[in-house]
Amino acid sequence: MAAASWYHRDISRVVAEELLAKAGRDGCFLVRDSESVSGAYALCLLFQRHVHTYRILPDDEGLLSVQTIQGIQAKCFRNLPDLIGAYQQPNNGLVTPLLYPVHRARQAADEDSDGEDSRGGRHVASTVPAGGAGAGAWLSAPVAGRTHISQQLHQRLQEQVHSSPASDFMGFMAEYLNHHLQLDLEALRHGHPQLRHLSTALVTACRALHRRIDFTLAGLETLARVFDPPVSPRSPAREQVSPGHRSPRPPAGASDPDLELLLNKISTVNHLLSSLEKKVLKSLQETVSRHNLALPSVAAAPPPAAKPLAVQSFEVKVGKSQRAALMVDVESGTVAISKRGSGSPEETIPQDKILQLIKYQSMQSKVRLVYDREPQRNLSKDFIFPSARKREAFCQLLQLMKIQHSNLDEPDLISVYVGTWNMGSTPPPRSLASWLTSRGLGRTQDETTACIPHDIYVIGTQENSLGDREWVEFLRASLKTLMAIDYRVVALQCLWSIKIVVLVKPEHERRISHVHTSSVKTGIANTLGNKGAVGVSFLFNGTSFGFVNCHLASGSEKIHRRNQNYSDILRSLVLGDKRLGAFDLTLRFTHLFWFGDLNYRLDMDVQDILAHITKKEFEALLAVDQLNLEREKNKVFLRFSEGDISFPPTYRYERGSRDSYMWQKFKPTGMRINVPSWCDRILWKSHPETHVVCNSYGCTDDIVTSDHSPVFATFEVGVTSQFVPKKAPGSGPEPLACIEWESIEVIVKTASRSKCYIEFHSYCLEEAQRSGENTSQSCDVPGFLKLGWSAKHLPVLNPILPDLEYLGDQHLLLSIKGVESCESYGECCIAMRSMISSMAQQFETFLFHRGEETGSMRGWMKVRVPKDRRSTRERLYEWISFEEEDAEPVADAPTCPKPPLQRLRSRPHSLPEPASGYTNPAYFIFEGVP
Repeated sequence: MAAASWYHRDISRVVAEELLAKAGRDGCFLVRDSESVSGAYALCLLFQRHVHTYRILPDDEGLLSVQTIQGIQAKCFRNLPDLIGAYQQPNNGLVTPLLYPVHRARQAADEDSDGEDSRGGRHVASTVPAGGAGAGAWLSAPVAGRTHISQQLHQRLQEQVHSSPASDFMGFMAEYLNHHLQLDLEALRHGHPQLRHLSTALVTACRALHRRIDFTLAGLETLARVFDPPVSPRSPAREQVSPGHRSPRPPAGASDPDLELLLNKISTVNHLLSSLEKKVLKSLQETVSRHNLALPSVAAAPPPAAKPLAVQSFEVKVGKSQRAALMVDVESGTVAISKRGSGSPEETIPQDKILQLIKYQSMQSKVRLVYDREPQRNLSKDFIFPSARKREAFCQLLQLMKIQHSNLDEPDLISVYVGTWNMGSTPPPRSLASWLTSRGLGRTQDETTACIPHDIYVIGTQENSLGDREWVEFLRASLKTLMAIDYRVVALQCLWSIKIVVLVKPEHERRISHVHTSSVKTGIANTLGNKGAVGVSFLFNGTSFGFVNCHLASGSEKIHRRNQNYSDILRSLVLGDKRLGAFDLTLRFTHLFWFGDLNYRLDMDVQDILAHITKKEFEALLAVDQLNLEREKNKVFLRFSEGDISFPPTYRYERGSRDSYMWQKFKPTGMRINVPSWCDRILWKSHPETHVVCNSYGCTDDIVTSDHSPVFATFEVGVTSQFVPKKAPGSGPEPLACIEWESIEVIVKTASRSKCYIEFHSYCLEEAQRSGENTSQSCDVPGFLKLGWSAKHLPVLNPILPDLEYLGDQHLLLSIKGVESCESYGECCIAMRSMISSMAQQFETFLFHRGEETGSMRGWMKVRVPKDRRSTRERLYEWISFEEEDAEPVADAPTCPKPPLQRLRSRPHSLPEPASGYTNPAYFIFEGVP
C-alpha cells in the first residue's frame, strides 16, 4: 500500500528544508527517514521561518514516540498516521501543532524506454513454427535423440504448462529444452558456465514484454510532461523505502492500488530474471555431478616471467642547440648521456645519484636533472624533449627506476589504471590491447611506457553481455599476454550488465585488505538494475581506495534524472569503513574514482557538433557539455577532478567503424536524435594534500564493436604503509603529540536554530571524539546559521603515535551534528600535514552532506610533535617537483614535506576556478562584503 503523502521517505535534510521553505506557512510539516538512526524518522516542522526537527523513535515493541521538550509525557503510537493525527492538536510539546502537510511530489516512471541502449548484434531467429502451432504442439512433438536429462526436464514443463497462462512463453522454453539445453550442458562440462543459449531464449521470450514496456513508458512520460509542475531541481525523485524501514499506513484512497500492483509485478519480474540463470546453472551443475559428467581439469601453467624493460632512448636538446641522447636503463638503474652521433656515453649517472627532477611548467617539454657528481657538489642539466609526452615518458621511467631500486619494504607510489566501456551488449573483439595500454586518442601513453604494467587495474563496463567468470578470465588473459603477469582478482561486483573488476599484481595481493562491494539500482522505480552502479572499496596498506562504476539515465533531456541517479548512488552505496558510514561517501576514502557511462550530453544542434568535431574544436563543445554545466552549478560531483578532454566524443558511433556518428535512430514513435557526446567519463576526488597525478586520459580508436569507444585514464598515486616507529619505546612515559584547537567557525545552509556539536574521526585516534555545544550562534541571514566554538569547548586530541612522519600522512574528518536530532549538517576533511607546527595554523574548507555543499568551516589549530619525534624521510614521489619556489619554513617549526603541485587542472577548462573563500555568495554577507 502506498505511503502517506506527507511521508517523503529518504530525502535529505537540505531538501526537506527547501520544501518547507516553499510552503512558507507556520505549521507546515513533513516526515522523512532519520539519517542518524536506522528505522527511525524525523518530523520537520516550520515555525517563524525556522525548521524544527524532532526525532520519532521506535521502542523495543515497535511503538513510535516523538522526542519533544522535557516535562512533556511521551506518547506511543502504533503507526505514523496515528502519531501525526495526535500531534495536529495543540499542547503536545511541539513549537506549533501540525497544520499543513507538505505533500510528496509525484514523478513519472523512470526512463530508458528510448531503446538507445538496447542490445545490438544479437539477432535471434523466431522460434514460432509455421501454421501457428501452440505450446501443446511443441510439447507433444517427438524429438529424436533426446537425452534422459532433457526428457526429465521436458516432462516437468509438460506438467506445468496446463496450469500456466503463458503458453507462448512456454513454447520458447520447450524449444530451449528440446534443442539447446544439451549445448549449454556440453559447454558447462568444458568449464564455461555462461548458459548462452538460455540467455538467448530468455531474450527472445521477453522481447514482447520489452516492446510493451517501451510503448507504455513512452505514453507515461508524455502524460507526465503534461502535468509536470515547475519543481525545484533538488526535489526528490526516490520514493522507495529501503529494507528495514517500516512503511507508514497511508490514508484511505492515497494511491491507486492498481499502480502499486504494477510496481510489485515489475519487481517480481526483476527478481525472477536476475535469479533464473543462477537457478538453472546450479541445477545443471548438480546434474553433471550426479551423472559423472566430470568437468575438465585444467593444469595450472606456471606464470610467465615478467618481461624485462628494454633500454629506452630519448632525443633531446641541451642548451640552445646542442643535440644529445638520453639512454634510460631501468633494469641496471642508470641514465646515460651521449652526444649526437657519438657511440659511447659521455656520462653515466646511477639512480642513487639522481637527487631531483624539476619539471618546467612554463615549458611543458623541458626538465632539469639534478644529480650528485662529486662529494658536496651537485650538478644540474636542462633537457628539452621533442614533446611534453616524451618528457612525461622519461619522468615515468626514472620514477619506475627509483621504485625498483629502492630499499623500501613497502611502496610509496603505485600506478592505477581505470577503464570504462559501454559494450553495447555485443561481445568484445579478440584484442583489447589499445584499451589496456592507453593508446588511441587524447592524452595517451608514449610507446616507450605504454606496456609498463600498472599495479592496479580497475575495469568498469556497462551493457556487458558476457558471463561474470568469462569476462574476468578474458581480462586476465589479455593482461597476461600484454604484460606477462598473472594478475590476481581483488573483487568482482555485478548488477545485471554493469560490472566492475579489480585486478592487482601478485606481489600486492597481501597488501590488499578490508575489501567491500556494493550495488545500487536506479532503473524503473529504482527497482531495476538496467541502470545503477557497482562499487568496490579496499585498503592498500594504509591508504583507502573507492571505485564506483555507474550507468546513469539516458536521453538528452533527462539531466535532472541523471543528477538524481548520482545522488541516489552516493547515498545508497555501502562501501568503506563502517565507522565512517555517517560521512559523505566522497569523504570516506583517501582516493575515490568514479567512472562509467554517465550519459550527460551536449546541448548544441547536432550539425554544429559535427562541424566542431571535424575541426577538433573541443573547447566549444566542452562549454555546452551537460556534466560540466551541472558541476559548475554544484549539482553533481562537487570538488571532483577530471583530466582535460582532448579526444572526440565517445558516443554514438556507427558500429564497425569510427568514421561517422549514427545520431539518428528510427523508432515506432518517431525519429530520435542522439547527439555525439562525451557520455563515458572518469573523475576522481582525493583527500587534501595527497599525491595523485593523472598521466593519461583518452579513448581508443580501433575497438569498434560498440557504439561507444572505450575510455581509459592512468594515475600515479601516493600510498602509505603501516608505520613502524624508529625509536623503540622506553621504560618511562612516552611523549605525546597533540592536536589543539584555538577556535572553529562554521556557516551552514539551514533554516534550523539547533545547537550543534562537532565529531572528530581519524585513523590516528583510538576512538571518535566530540566537542561541547557551540558557544556562539547567529542567524541574521535567512537560510544560514553561523556557529562558533572557543578553545574551551573543543577537545585536545592525542594521536596514537607521536612521530612526524606518521602524522604527516593523517587526516581528520569532522562532522557538524545537531544536538537534538544528532543528524549531520555537513562534513569535511582536514589534512594534518600543513597543520604541524608550534604555532597555530589557519584552515578553511567546505562542508558536504549527501553530495551537496552545505556550508563552510574555518578556524585555527596546531599539531604539536615532540622534538625527538620530528625526523622524516622524502617520499619517492617527492623527488619530482615543479618550477616553483617553496615558502620559507617558520622558525622552530618541524617541517613535513609538501606534496608537489598537480600537473593537471583540478577542473575542466569550461569550469571556473574555485574562489579562495566561501563559494556560496550568501556566505560573504558574514564577511561584510556587499
